Amino acid sequence: MFNVHRSSFKYWKQRSKQPVCAQKAKVIAKVKELFRESEGSAGARSIAQMATSQGVPLSRFRASRLMKKFGLISCQIPGHTYKKTGDVHAEIPNYLDRQFNVEAPNRVWSGDVTYIWSGNRWAYLAVVIDLFARKPVGWAMSLSPDSGLTANALQMAYESRGRPKGVMFHSDQGSHYTSRKFRQTLWKYQIKQSLSRRGNCWDNAPTERFFRSLKVEWTPTYGYLSFTQAKHHIVKYLIGYYSQLRPHQHNGGKSPNQAEANYWNNYKPVASFT
Repeated sequence: MFNVHRSSFKYWKQRSKQPVCAQKAKVIAKVKELFRESEGSAGARSIAQMATSQGVPLSRFRASRLMKKFGLISCQIPGHTYKKTGDVHAEIPNYLDRQFNVEAPNRVWSGDVTYIWSGNRWAYLAVVIDLFARKPVGWAMSLSPDSGLTANALQMAYESRGRPKGVMFHSDQGSHYTSRKFRQTLWKYQIKQSLSRRGNCWDNAPTERFFRSLKVEWTPTYGYLSFTQAKHHIVKYLIGYYSQLRPHQHNGGKSPNQAEANYWNNYKPVASFT
């Protein structure tokens, strides 16, 4: 009469009458919490890694089942195919040469600029990434994509990292990185410059990948209502979710902050005597 199969009715009658156990409720709450903190960007693999690192053991497949059950769908999109081309800069070679695996912090930084819609015009974001743990160490936002923007991001990185020596800075051949003002800033901080080949995004792949994560995972599809809102929300991503929580494949599933903390905990400097 109700179009219900007898087997389904039998299964329903034999179902457990016990309430959901505390451990299962804890796992469900953690999955929802991490998905909410990622603003809908984290997939099953990321949620499983973050939950496990926070003391709630969770496999990727169980996380996937729970996300499907509660309608939690990641906003990640498929990859994009880029063309390969370009020439080396006439004065500044590509010293990095795609050697993105760096052995220690403050050895190699990379930078780039992207655009974000804010209100009724474009805003521009310049970042500096430490390639050791893929950690953002400097950034600046402006309504003009000039060398002042990139110099401010570099200055923030230099000061926040304790004015390190012997750093290499890698970027593309944009005018805001090849201008006299920016090169003078590099000379002032005694930072060696390296440039990608013209039009070859793979020469600066980690920074390009960071911008893809930012735009796919965090920024609204139709941009922000104002420059102030954009800046506040993006800084929250840089120092909050991306650096503290988001697992990174390059770091073995650890966040950039965790990867750097592990390095410094195991760091044993060699004493020098004069």
